[in-house]
Amino acid sequence: MILLAIFSFYPIINSFRLSVYQGYSEIDGSIAGYTLFGNFINVLKDANFIVPSSHTGSSALINTVVIVALSVPLTIIIGLAIAVGLNSIKPLKGVLQTIFFLPYVTNSLALGLVFAYIFRNDGGLFNQFLATFGIDGGAWVGVGASYWKAMFVMIVFSVWNGLAFKIMVFLSAIQGIDKQYYQAASIDATPRFKQFRRITVPLISPTILYVVITSVIGGFKTYTSVIALFGQSGAPRGATYNLKTIVFYIYDFFEVTGKLSEAAAASIILFALILLMTLVQMQVSKKRVHY
Repeated sequence: MILLAIFSFYPIINSFRLSVYQGYSEIDGSIAGYTLFGNFINVLKDANFIVPSSHTGSSALINTVVIVALSVPLTIIIGLAIAVGLNSIKPLKGVLQTIFFLPYVTNSLALGLVFAYIFRNDGGLFNQFLATFGIDGGAWVGVGASYWKAMFVMIVFSVWNGLAFKIMVFLSAIQGIDKQYYQAASIDATPRFKQFRRITVPLISPTILYVVITSVIGGFKTYTSVIALFGQSGAPRGATYNLKTIVFYIYDFFEVTGKLSEAAAASIILFALILLMTLVQMQVSKKRVHY
């Protein structure tokens, strides 16, 4: 409980405290004054944080929402499909589980370097694959890459990076279902897909809700994936846009501008967004989750 208070509650309380300071100095802890909403207003008015960029129509908020809206459903659907498949396979089941779990224990930055190599402009494996069908892939993560091409790579990386954990969670939930349900359904000659829809999904619905909530939270906190693929600039070299997320901008407020109070205000805005999304999901799921 003490550790929980130190590492969870104190940072939240301290962020609220820092967000009302004006002219805070990290060196000696001095402040120039107090403001209730000043730092929050500065964050919301900051170019490219919430206000879309004039070049691409994107911003940190838009980038984050796009990543969450596309990567979370894909990861959950693919993860659940693979978990169902693994549960049905007898030979090499342990080997396949190990292969799918490897990304979870692999450093995200290392995975990002691999993906950057796969999607590189000159000689990248993905462009070589497209070339076999006579398709010129062009630039994906390098010079000349468009916003949506770079975002495509970002989504693919996010899906791959998040699959392992979801597969293991879904697989554990499926293996915990009483086999008598499936035996009774088989006696009634119920098709496999109908068994999945009527038995598997309802019985693992609490697990699905857990995975959805944690995935949305993780998506809103995306940072290392952008760094791994595009470096500190958060964009392909020479691009007029960036794929910086909300967390990326929070670090920029602190590391680039040294505005710790505004960074704290931005983190509280992110906390409020995540809390709102979580409450909405829990409310919507009440009639769909079976405990």
